[in-house]
Amino acid sequence: MWDTSKDYRLLVAEKSIDLFLRAIEGKNFKGHWKKRPAMDTAKEMGRELQALAYSYMEPQDLLISPQIAEIKENTTKVQEFLGGDDWNKKFLDLANRDEKEKLEENIAKVRFFLNTFFGLEKRISLGPISDPIIGIDIIVGEIMSVGKHGKADNLVICNVNVGERAITVVTNDLGVKDGNRVAISMLPPITFMGITSEGMFLGAGEGVLKDVQGELGQMPHGIPLEALNESRNLVETFLKG
Repeated sequence: MWDTSKDYRLLVAEKSIDLFLRAIEGKNFKGHWKKRPAMDTAKEMGRELQALAYSYMEPQDLLISPQIAEIKENTTKVQEFLGGDDWNKKFLDLANRDEKEKLEENIAKVRFFLNTFFGLEKRISLGPISDPIIGIDIIVGEIMSVGKHGKADNLVICNVNVGERAITVVTNDLGVKDGNRVAISMLPPITFMGITSEGMFLGAGEGVLKDVQGELGQMPHGIPLEALNESRNLVETFLKG
């Protein structure tokens, strides 16, 4: 019997709801959008997760449960309440210069919530895995540009193609460059002196892995196990936070 109450996929998903609700409760998200329905639907997703957490179903049974079907439908609803596929662009267009830094941080938190739920079925399909790393996605990306961080000489800002979109990742590996194929753990976003990082590059030994195999946006091939250690610790920290 699988202990769903300790399934990291469900635990991270539940915690991401709190992150989402805190991100949208303020006045950063301007314009006409359905804030109350978005919040109510996210809370309903939390109740569905709670039902799964105490179901003690095997992962293959979770996948065909009515709760998973409802969660999938509600994730799409939340995105629609925010404004559809390009919801983030609409909010950024309405923000003034002074508001954009905080708005970008909150947009990254909302993205983490949506990505966590949109990828939930895929992670559950991997079976009964008791490892914090299974709570997040690990994907392949290609660095498109690298720029200096204006407030920190030991950090660089990378624009990374992950297939269907681009993300920002801040790293302290000054050796990264355009064209590097990297593995990214899609952790909760962290802001480094005004710049929000939407994930973390995996590395082992001498810095970031720069020649990762696999399709963009998909799980990488042949990643050293030690490269996952820091991500595991950060998932645990997120759950305790």
